[in-house]
Amino acid sequence: MLLGKNLILATKPFAKEIRSKSWFHATSTLALLILALGGSLAVPGIILKLLCSVIAGLLLIRMFIIYHDYQHHTILTHSPVAEVIMTVFGMYMLSPASIWKRSHDHHHNHNSKLFSASIGSYPIVTRKKYMEMSRFQKFTYLAVRHPVTIALGYFSMFIIGMCLRSFVSNPKKHFDSLIALVIHITVAVLLFVFIGWQAWFFMFFLPFLIAFAIGAYLFYAQHNFPGVEFYENKNWVYEKAALESSSFMKMNPVMEWFTGNIGYHHIHHLNSKIPFYRLPEVMRHFTELQNCKVTRLTPKAMSACFKLKVWDQESNQMIGVKGLHKMPA
Repeated sequence: MLLGKNLILATKPFAKEIRSKSWFHATSTLALLILALGGSLAVPGIILKLLCSVIAGLLLIRMFIIYHDYQHHTILTHSPVAEVIMTVFGMYMLSPASIWKRSHDHHHNHNSKLFSASIGSYPIVTRKKYMEMSRFQKFTYLAVRHPVTIALGYFSMFIIGMCLRSFVSNPKKHFDSLIALVIHITVAVLLFVFIGWQAWFFMFFLPFLIAFAIGAYLFYAQHNFPGVEFYENKNWVYEKAALESSSFMKMNPVMEWFTGNIGYHHIHHLNSKIPFYRLPEVMRHFTELQNCKVTRLTPKAMSACFKLKVWDQESNQMIGVKGLHKMPA
């Protein structure tokens, strides 16, 4: 049985892209996205427009996973054409490379560390720390992790978190965040004024709303689920954190395709150089990766994830707010 670093080393043969496959997935997804967005504008009737808009939102998620793999230097490396496509797409998705790569790399290198995991991830505090917070601090902490905030990830995670905060924190380093935001708002206004509210809503607003809501939830639930483990920095081990603090989110084949296999998150964290289209192959190959912590995109599973708020160091588990008051301080 392979354990620890030996398991990472064993996955190395799969950490190689098949260039033709990478291009096929990238170009076909982009083409379908353009068709869906165009359809939301061109097709007659609200129902067909809505259908195209929802499909466009789901395709934005898939294209974002491709962008995400590119930023990991997993696929399409050293390609000037890919560089242009991904740079433009990152700006379009309010996730310019300067902030996305920095925050996401930090997330991978500090996943599940109690005291340095919040950059590029949802904040996590211990029960003791939470009980010491002021009322306002508790409110803001819980608000960030609230289902409504996550559902409105378009505004909370991307417009405010990715763009505004990064630019305010370091205008020189993250000037592209401001450019992305200005372009985004300009396009929205032009669509609304010159083509009409339906074009703005179905071609622009709704696809972003859907993509960012699902994306924000996936990012939340894959590291905030029943059975997740968090560690003090001194006890943190990369490969253990990948397997114990990242979930396998079981989905139907359609949603697996739209989400670019990101549900195989424990494998992605174990070796981020494995292309998204090879993750199921790796899962099948290694029995060690099949005995993993599972969550699902079902109302019951989502409710269980949302109830988790703080890390209790005494019981070594995530607990909800109600659990705080049932236990002695």
